[in-house]
Amino acid sequence: MSQSDTSALSQDVVFDLLSSPRRRFVLYYLRQENEPVELRELADEVAAWENDMDVEELTSQQRKRVYVSLYQTHVPKLDEAGIIEYDQDSGMVSLADRADDLGSYLSSEEETLPWQMYYLAVAVAGAILYSLVAFDVAFFAAVPEFVAGIAIIIAFGLSAVAHYLYNRYHEPEIDADLVSTNR
Repeated sequence: MSQSDTSALSQDVVFDLLSSPRRRFVLYYLRQENEPVELRELADEVAAWENDMDVEELTSQQRKRVYVSLYQTHVPKLDEAGIIEYDQDSGMVSLADRADDLGSYLSSEEETLPWQMYYLAVAVAGAILYSLVAFDVAFFAAVPEFVAGIAIIIAFGLSAVAHYLYNRYHEPEIDADLVSTNR
């Protein structure tokens, strides 16, 4: 076991590892896939991101340039640091357990909908509505309790559908810091 396997990564080492956009692309892609991938597939995805095009549109030169760079430089450096595992025999690359050490450096500040707060607001509004109906307060005295209950259930149901659709169709953007290609 090397020293990199047993000690925490220093901030200097982390910044050195993340200084290359290609290495950031590698880590981003492996985090998205969450399973081992072939080095060739990884190189194709990185080349597509760098050239801002689909993998199918890449030329063999674009693919080769990135593949050679990953094979000779970036993958060995990440493997040596214990961030990824690279099996040269199979050509498979995967995240190592140690990749979690870089999580705080790679997480984007992407704003997501605070669903727990939204559901809490629906619950509070539902409780207030039901209380107003149950205690026959002003206008709410004319509303039957079962109608208020159904309205609350519908509100939660619509919220759950919106939450599901948002998660299903919302594609996270690649962090601008990740795609900066200053080499």
